[in-house]
Amino acid sequence: MGAEQHSAIHVIKWCQHQSALNAAGYGGKIKATVPMNADVIQGNGAPSLAVFRPDISSLMTEIAQFLNQNGAPYTINIYPFISLHDDPNFPIDYAFFDGSQHPVQDGTLVYQNVFDASFDSLVAALAAAGPYGNMKIIVGEIGWPTDGDINANVEYAKKFNQGFLNHVLSNLGTPRRPNQAVEFYLFSLIDEDMKSIQPGNFERHWGIFEYDGKSKYSLSLTGANGQVLVQASGVKYLTNEWCIYNPSSGDQSKLGDSITYACENSDCTSLGYGCSCNEYLDAAGNASYAFNQYFQRFNQGPGTCDFNGLGHVVTKDPSKGSCDFIIQIAEPAVISNQYSSGSGGGGGGGSGSGVVGGYRMLWGSSASLMLATLSMLLHLFCFILT
Repeated sequence: MGAEQHSAIHVIKWCQHQSALNAAGYGGKIKATVPMNADVIQGNGAPSLAVFRPDISSLMTEIAQFLNQNGAPYTINIYPFISLHDDPNFPIDYAFFDGSQHPVQDGTLVYQNVFDASFDSLVAALAAAGPYGNMKIIVGEIGWPTDGDINANVEYAKKFNQGFLNHVLSNLGTPRRPNQAVEFYLFSLIDEDMKSIQPGNFERHWGIFEYDGKSKYSLSLTGANGQVLVQASGVKYLTNEWCIYNPSSGDQSKLGDSITYACENSDCTSLGYGCSCNEYLDAAGNASYAFNQYFQRFNQGPGTCDFNGLGHVVTKDPSKGSCDFIIQIAEPAVISNQYSSGSGGGGGGGSGSGVVGGYRMLWGSSASLMLATLSMLLHLFCFILT
C-alpha cells in the first residue's frame, strides 16, 4: 500500500471521529485533528513561498478543508533540532531564540529563528491551498533532546526550551501573525528508553525529566524568572549495585556478542559519538555501561550480570562525568524471578522463557515509568494550580 493511500485511510477514520462527535452534539466543543510533521511543507527559502509538498498536496488540502469546515485547528510538529541534525550547513544560532547572524529576509518581514519561519511557512502553505490562511494553528510537539547526538545535550536543551517558552509566552507572535498567542505542547515529559532509534539515537532523550523524575535542568514553564520544575519525591531505588565488565574472567572472545546482546535489550544510545558517555569511557567502560543498562533494565535479577562470565556486580558507583550508571527504580511488586537467557549469550543465565522475560521487562519498565510520571504530574498540577 502506498504512503499516500495509507495516510488517506487514516484521514477517513479521523473524519469519522469528528463526524461522530458532531452527531453526538459535542462537535462544537471537541475537535479532532491530525498532527503533521513540518516536512509536509515544501520550502523555497522565504516562508511566504512555502506550499504543501506536491506529492501530498491534494491530501493536505482535503485535511485543511475538513478542519476549516469544523472549526478545528491545524496541528503541526516543529523540531528545529531536526533541521540542525539533518543539515550540516544549518546555522546553529538560527535554531535558538537569541537572535541570529543569519536572519531570513522575506519581503518586509525578518526571521531571526527557524521556529517562526516554520510556523509562518505553514500559514503561507494553508493560504496557498485555499481560504485557510487564518486557520488556528497548534504546535503539537516541540522540544530538544538531551543525549544521543553531538548537538543533543542538557545545555542546548535548556537554552532552546527556555528560549522557546520565553518567546511564545511573550505573545509577540510570529512575523505573519504578530501579537498573537501560540498554543503549543512541549515534547516531552520523560525519556522513552524503548523508542525506535531509526531517525537517530536522540529519539529516546526528549524528556525534561530523567527516568526517575529528577529534572534534567532548571526550566520555568511560565517564562523567564518563573517557578522552575518540581522534582518527583519519595522515589525508591533498587540496591546500590552495578554490573560492570571484568576483563580478568569469562570467555573474552564473546565480549562483542555480549555487548551487542546487552544493547539490543536495553538502551546504549548514550555511548555514541558526541553523546554523554563518549568522552568519559574507554572500550572497557563501554562494555560496563552496556552490561549495567541490561542489569538495571531487568531489575538486577539473578543471572542478569553474567554475560558469559564477563560481568560482575560491584557496589561502588562507576559513573564518570556526565556518564551516569543508573540504578533502576524499585518495583511495587515482583511478578517473576525468571529472565530471558537469549540466544546471543547475554546476561540471562536462568532457564526462563523469552515470553516470561519479556513480560517481566515490560512490567518493570512500565511500572517504574508510570509511578515516576504520576508523581511528576501531581507536582506539575500543584504547580499550575498555585
